[in-house]
Amino acid sequence: MGIVNVTPDSFSDGGRDAKLSIAHAFRLIEEGADIIDLGAESTRPGAAVVPPEVEMGRLMPVMRALRDAPVPVSIDTMKPAVMRAMIGEGASFINDINALMADEALLAVADSDVGVCLMHMRGDPATMQQSPDYDDVVGEVRAYLEARVAAAEAAGIARDRICIDPGFGFGKTVEHNVRLLRDLGKFAATGLPVMFGASRKSTLGALTGRPVAGRVHASVAAALLAAQRGASILRVHDVAPTRDALAIWLAIRDETTTRH
Repeated sequence: MGIVNVTPDSFSDGGRDAKLSIAHAFRLIEEGADIIDLGAESTRPGAAVVPPEVEMGRLMPVMRALRDAPVPVSIDTMKPAVMRAMIGEGASFINDINALMADEALLAVADSDVGVCLMHMRGDPATMQQSPDYDDVVGEVRAYLEARVAAAEAAGIARDRICIDPGFGFGKTVEHNVRLLRDLGKFAATGLPVMFGASRKSTLGALTGRPVAGRVHASVAAALLAAQRGASILRVHDVAPTRDALAIWLAIRDETTTRH
């Protein structure tokens, strides 16, 4: 899943200009992205809320330009109004860091046939990194996601339309994030597809000492480790190097499987 941020503070893909975002999306498709994930509201720690009409205004020209793209388009949003509008424009997938907790969000997805990712986040982007605390981060995050999956199914969203995301970096310390990656297999054990997104995040900076622009290698390493632990969807900024790393691992894995 290639990330395209259509936001004024985007650090990687020209989000201040719709034409640049569109060009970036097609460049990621050429590099091998299987899904494009469009987001128009920053969710980094401390980020402010964006009104739905502003979010839709940023997304609309990019979504329309990608309507006939050769891969599905995902919309990264928490807002039901934005979900409905983008589904109407041809989006195939809703990626909600709030796990459809907003009023009418469950209904917005249930009324369609799109896929959805339910992510764990403690608090909200403005406050989530203010002393996050867990007794058992893996167990608590998994329990939350299982409850949200049950709520989605009860609302009429079929289980085969749902994937889950433990929310690397969303209301977690470096230690919490490391534990989630180490034990990602416990989320895959639910039988649901697992999305994983650590690309260029601050935990990778804390572990390597690198600034955002220098975290490509760490991001690829984290994505590869996630795939080895059962992740089905890797949400990344750097599609080409991630695909290259996966190609080598898959070749070795498949040869080893064939031998046995």
